[in-house]
Amino acid sequence: MGNRIHPTAIIGPGVELGEGNVIGPFSVLVGPARIGDGNWFGPRVDIGQPADYRGGPHPVGWDGETEGGGVVIGDRNTLRESVSITQGMFATTVLGDDCYLMGRSWIAHDCVVGNAVTITSGVQVAGHCSVWDGANLGLGTVVHQRTNIGPCAMVGMGAVVTREVGAFAKVVGNPARSIGFNTVGLSRRGCDDETVLALQPYLSGESEVLPAGVPAEVVDLLKAWSER
Repeated sequence: MGNRIHPTAIIGPGVELGEGNVIGPFSVLVGPARIGDGNWFGPRVDIGQPADYRGGPHPVGWDGETEGGGVVIGDRNTLRESVSITQGMFATTVLGDDCYLMGRSWIAHDCVVGNAVTITSGVQVAGHCSVWDGANLGLGTVVHQRTNIGPCAMVGMGAVVTREVGAFAKVVGNPARSIGFNTVGLSRRGCDDETVLALQPYLSGESEVLPAGVPAEVVDLLKAWSER
């Protein structure tokens, strides 16, 4: 399946496109960048501009200059209007698979965003952050640089995240504070009410032992998070 690229879009040298991608009007994609299959890029999406460092290089990517850590985007992602993902300065900026990024959200240099992440309108994720699989960042969330947001965490709209958010945590406010756990996310991954209750001491750090009966998908996420 070929790619559908609007005639006003700019695809710079060094951009590797897979198949079945849609590139909307006035979008700008510059290299180095590797983009997988089946992604949907809305109008004015901006991929691969220089890292936000005052003294860093600012190559003119749309004229063929390629310098920097680049961007890697997986498969089946939806990037709505005016989404911006900046290329890495010291490493590669990464977006996984099956993510949904709403209008005017921004992922800065050297970030790693996992799979099935939802980033809603106006979210700003500063450099060197990690957003783990299944996390959901509410409208207007601001994430401080070098911050980890754990798997399937829920961040309330307008939150200012200045420190790590744990796995399946639910946080709100400025600065963001915990108000419990993402029980909906746990239930959607096969945890019944009893298992959700049994998991809470582990999620809060009061226990180092995972309870019996936790679905394999949840176990894998929690083990990866604890071993990071």
